[in-house]
Amino acid sequence: MSHDLYQAIEQIGREKGIDTDTVVAAVEEAYAAASRKYFRTNEMLGSRLNRATGDIEVFARRTVVETIETEDAEISLEDARQIRPDAALGDVIEISKPTPNLGRIAAQAAKQVIYQKVKEAERENIHHEFNDRVGELVNGIVKRFERGELVVDLGKTEAILPRREQSRAEHYNPGDRIRVIIVDVDKTGKGPQVTVSRTDPRLLVKLFEMEVPEIYDGTVVVMAVAREAGDRAKIAVRSKDRDVDPVGACVGIKGSRVQAVIRELRGEKIDIVQWDDDPRSFVRNALNPAQINRVNVKNEALREMEVIVADDQLSLAIGKKGQNVRLGSRLVGWNIEIKSEAEKKAEIESEMSRTEEAKVEFRAIGGLSSRTIEKLIEAGFRSVAQVAASNLDDLTAMPGVGEKLALRIFDLCAEAVDTIAEKKARLLEKAAAGSDTSGDDEDAAEVLDADDASEEE
Repeated sequence: MSHDLYQAIEQIGREKGIDTDTVVAAVEEAYAAASRKYFRTNEMLGSRLNRATGDIEVFARRTVVETIETEDAEISLEDARQIRPDAALGDVIEISKPTPNLGRIAAQAAKQVIYQKVKEAERENIHHEFNDRVGELVNGIVKRFERGELVVDLGKTEAILPRREQSRAEHYNPGDRIRVIIVDVDKTGKGPQVTVSRTDPRLLVKLFEMEVPEIYDGTVVVMAVAREAGDRAKIAVRSKDRDVDPVGACVGIKGSRVQAVIRELRGEKIDIVQWDDDPRSFVRNALNPAQINRVNVKNEALREMEVIVADDQLSLAIGKKGQNVRLGSRLVGWNIEIKSEAEKKAEIESEMSRTEEAKVEFRAIGGLSSRTIEKLIEAGFRSVAQVAASNLDDLTAMPGVGEKLALRIFDLCAEAVDTIAEKKARLLEKAAAGSDTSGDDEDAAEVLDADDASEEE
């Protein structure tokens, strides 16, 4: 072997971006495998490359034992000390073998091993490099189409742009330049599989970083993004500097900055809104361009909000096919229900009517004081049947209602539920027939209040 071998190894390492030690290890392993074929032995052969001379030394590894059971793998302590005076039981001794002049078949086998090891090292390097770049914006060239997927050349490797990660507003041809976000890197039998995207919200963030210096240097921070690729997106920003308007910085002079991003996304509409720590204020911003009258938190634990708008703003707030409220909801992280003033007014009137009907129904069964009825109404009960279907925990959860009073309320409602249902049915029949139901209404309104002082609170 000449010194040219090590120079060739170094060149391969530089070209493939692989550490020279990895290539050397592959050559040593390949030469050892070829030597086993040459010597036709079961010995544990190894090889070592002399980097100074380019020569390869072949040796057999044997374990030092007291009694030899396998001659190809073991050596006695006495023989081992003739090779290495300080040898001890359990040590592994290297016994030099004559360097073989490999034949064509063995040399071909060595070549295959080297090629395989170098390929594996190359794949490992690519996986390690791109795995650390997940979420990064990269430039590529569309190479070809495969069953609806785009194969993108990233230079060192090829990436897949799946159909689900493609924007419906975009169309590419082989040879077109494309900007994509790396979203995943998987190890496969054929090497690392890099998956890229044009629909990922991080693409929008990275594009704004390129166009808006304030985002790049951290003065303006992108707090949230909601996107329906190819159609519309909303991005919420806030400023760390009071003197910097985050929305204005992203829009740019005459919209130059946001227009550059829109062009890159092939006309996708982008709403830039001001982030606010108060969810109510943030929702008002997120539903732009609609004007919001009121925002009510329905359930903070479930993150549910009710937004009231003027009648002429309802369609704008909801957006085409619900897109505006859908994106706004995703942006703020709350479930948003939008109602017009007319809808809210009708809802309030309906609720007042239901409340009055419930009061009449509770009074009609007798035995419940006005204060108890008010507690039932406040707890959300709107009928005797609803109370009869509840459990003890629901009733004792009402302020000032103990277990005895809860049982009494339940018993009264359970006993009266059939009677009330029959009376309702008669009223409906008479109403359908056009009869006068005023007498029945008076009967239903009879009140048999018990003394409040007799109740166990």
